[in-house]
Amino acid sequence: MITCENLVKIYKTADIEVMALQGLNLEVKQGEMMAIIGNSGSGKSTLLNMLGGLDRPSAGRLTIDGIDMQKLTDQELSRYKRETAGFVWQNKARNLIPYLTARENVEIPMLLHDRKEKRKRAIELLEAVGLGHRLNNRLEQLSGGEQQRVAIAISLANRPKLLLADEPTGALDTRTSAQVMELLRNLNAQLGITIVIVTHDLDLAKQVDRVVAIRDGRTSSEMIRRADEIEAADGAGGSAESDDTHVEYAVMDRSGRLQVPEHYLEAIGARNADKVLLRLEEERIVLLPAHWKSHEKM
Repeated sequence: MITCENLVKIYKTADIEVMALQGLNLEVKQGEMMAIIGNSGSGKSTLLNMLGGLDRPSAGRLTIDGIDMQKLTDQELSRYKRETAGFVWQNKARNLIPYLTARENVEIPMLLHDRKEKRKRAIELLEAVGLGHRLNNRLEQLSGGEQQRVAIAISLANRPKLLLADEPTGALDTRTSAQVMELLRNLNAQLGITIVIVTHDLDLAKQVDRVVAIRDGRTSSEMIRRADEIEAADGAGGSAESDDTHVEYAVMDRSGRLQVPEHYLEAIGARNADKVLLRLEEERIVLLPAHWKSHEKM
């Protein structure tokens, strides 16, 4: 569904030049539900904007559903944003118009549709997200979780193939967050829609099968849910809650470069070091702090 190859994004002003993405590589399969995590300034929001057609790469290659995003005309890009990608924002003001009802909000992306058709579609979507009884309620009559459900219904109005969620539970309490994540999982399973969630919350991210970490504009590591945990979660109708649900992999580029996850460097006392000691032991590559001595035990 998504292929990013050596993706670069440079923002320029009169005085400075900022490289938000520095050769990022990523693949997302059709129908996958995955999460992208990273600290502020890591490049995850820049990537989300490019996946949604809100920005274009400075260099590299980006294809979505077979579309080369850099070759799109402005008209084709507008069609892509309207028909292929749906957005759910953390800031409800970007999702919803407060003086409209829930149904009227969902109808907005379907302005070009027949009046009866778009009303029918809006009702179907609100029923699908559990708000069939809230069709004519205005926003002040809805809870935060209900408002986010309306936002998800809006994002699905034009039957997109890709749903992009930017911190979709960031403004919600723990219980409501769990309900929204369960809704997204159900939509992914029922509709087969590809869902990419951007978040800084690792606990939230671990509710999906694959988590990609971005650091300094590059993919640094991936966490894949263990097969036994997937089976347990499926059998329980939800996600497993233990801390050891995923296996972490460092992402290596074609030149053999990789970023060591920060918590591994912290564990060996090399968090702020400019170099580490590299050893090949039997079939293992071992990283040690630069001050490590051969007589010390691992």
